[in-house]
Parts: sequence; structure tokens; C-alpha cells
Amino acid sequence: MTEVTREVFGHLPQKAGGGAVEKFLLKSDSVKVEIISLGCIITALETKGRDGKLSDIVLGFDRLEGYVNKHPYFGATIGRVANRIANGKFTMEGKEYQLALNNPPNSLHGGNKGFDKVLWTPEVLINGIRFSRTSPDGEEGYPGELKVWVTYTLDGGELAINYRAQSSSTTPVSLTNHAYFNLAGQGSHDIYNHMVSIEADSYLPVNDTLIPTGEVAAVQDTAFDLRKPVELGRHMQKFQLPGFDHNFCLEQSEARHYCARAHHPPSGRTMEVCTTQPGIQFYTGNFLDGLLEGKGGSVYPKHSAFCLETQNWPDAVNKPHFPNALLRPGEEYNHTTWLTFTAA
Repeated sequence: MTEVTREVFGHLPQKAGGGAVEKFLLKSDSVKVEIISLGCIITALETKGRDGKLSDIVLGFDRLEGYVNKHPYFGATIGRVANRIANGKFTMEGKEYQLALNNPPNSLHGGNKGFDKVLWTPEVLINGIRFSRTSPDGEEGYPGELKVWVTYTLDGGELAINYRAQSSSTTPVSLTNHAYFNLAGQGSHDIYNHMVSIEADSYLPVNDTLIPTGEVAAVQDTAFDLRKPVELGRHMQKFQLPGFDHNFCLEQSEARHYCARAHHPPSGRTMEVCTTQPGIQFYTGNFLDGLLEGKGGSVYPKHSAFCLETQNWPDAVNKPHFPNALLRPGEEYNHTTWLTFTAA
């Protein structure tokens, strides 16, 4: 059984649009998840180690203020388009669209005020919570009125996140969640002792502004071959890698497919990721700088968390050979990602 409770988390200041922000707690016998109606943000996720004790394994803030101020998308739903769009431009049906260059020279994670910075309308379900909103035509430069639903359901040790969207006119859409994980518990200093594997035979090399070059490169005999588990710290040292911030190319199937696993040997915590998406962005917190004060007074230095963001390939709207990035009227965008937590 999953228990669902709600409470007021805080109130948005007028400059952020005003309104009450609610927090929803989903609780099973092995997992507790807290999600707020601002940005559908996962603010806490507690899972058991092999000792049976719960620890919060996602980065974030104790109070609403932290999420209203600038932060690196902790726990947030990202849209209309996750990741980077080169030069903030795309051409569709003969018309060029210009987006905000909020990550110069590119557009990142939906622009200046993406889906992570708006209030969503909640609906409590038996085993979870569904958030909805309508993104107006022209919001952040994107065409078409887009209706969006993000649904979190908890079943034992498995958290499912389903994304649905319908548009009044053709628009690019790619939705994801940007939770930062540390299976040792949030506030732990680094992720170097985590074992990580990603079920991908190819990845996307990027240029110096982190836009894919267009090449789909084989992982074989490279630092990006994570098909067998690697210990992150040793692996990054061996290949002199400053960290990962890359898309790995998954099986392109609309069915659920396994794609990644992270394991923390000291605590026994394991997280497995399955998805219907064609890509997963593996990010090792390279831009974390220790300056934000997180939960319980924690600081979050570089490499103190990782993200496994299931999504379409970055800049797909400008790369015809990448998976389709466009949602047309009459179609439905519908993707699910499953996170399964165990301890051994």
C-alpha cells in the first residue's frame, strides 16, 4: 500500500507569481518521496540501506526559498525541452524560432522560466500524485498551447514518473526529471565510490558548449563504455575525465527497457532505471560548487551527486538523424521512467 498525504510547503513571493506551494508525501514500506507543486520538484527521497535505515538520497533544500532562488534544477521537472538547443534556435515548418540564451550561447532546460519554475495543479491519486498545467502558445518562445501531465506513482520500492503532453500546433517536446542522487545520503562529500553502469552501445560526443556534434559514437574502447559497472572515481581518474555530462543512446523502443544502474557498496543501496525514452543524460554534478546551503546545512561540492536524466537526445530538433523531437496536433507525447530502489 502507498500512503499519500499533503501539506502546505510555503507561499511563492509575488515576483515569482504568488500562490501556495503544496508538498505531497508518497510513502510505501521501503521508500518515502516528497514532491512539491512548484516544478513538480522531488524535494526528498528516502530509501533503505542494508541496515534497514532510511536515508534521504537526493539533493535539495529544507525551505521553499531555496527552490525559488537560482539553483541547478534540483529534483525538477524539465520542459518544454530538456537539455541544450544550439544557439537557442530551431526551424520548423519553414519558420525560425528563437529561444532565450539562458546558457550562452545555447538555450537550456526550457529557457528562463521553464516548467521547473511554475506552479502545477495537483490531483491526489490512490498511489501517487498527478500534476497538470497548460503551457501557453509562445511561452519561452515555443509554438503551440501545450497541455502537460506529470504523474508520480509509488509501488513498494519502485517510483514511476509518467509524462504526457498534447499540443495545439507542432512543437518540440522532451521532458525529464533532474534529481541529483547520492546513494550514500545527500550531503555526502562525493560519488567516487559509486558503481555505475549504463546499457548503451553508443553516446553523443559534444563540442565545447556541450552541444552534440552530430556524431553517434561507439562506446567500445572509450571512457564511455559503462556497459559493465565501473567505480566512478577510479574510472574518471583512469581516463582523466573531468566528469560526465553526456547523452547515452538507448534502445529505441516504446516498451519499457532497462538502461542504468547505480550501486553504493558501503550502504548496499541500489537504484535501477528503466524507461521508454531513447536517451539518458549521465551528469556527475560537474558544475556544483559548494556555495548553496542544502538540506540540514549540507553543502554540495563538485561531484557530490549524479543525475540519470531519461530524455530525447540533446538538440534533436536541429539534428534530423536524431530521434524525432516534434509533437504534432492530434498526437500524444507519452513517456515513463521507473526508478527501482533496493538494498543488498
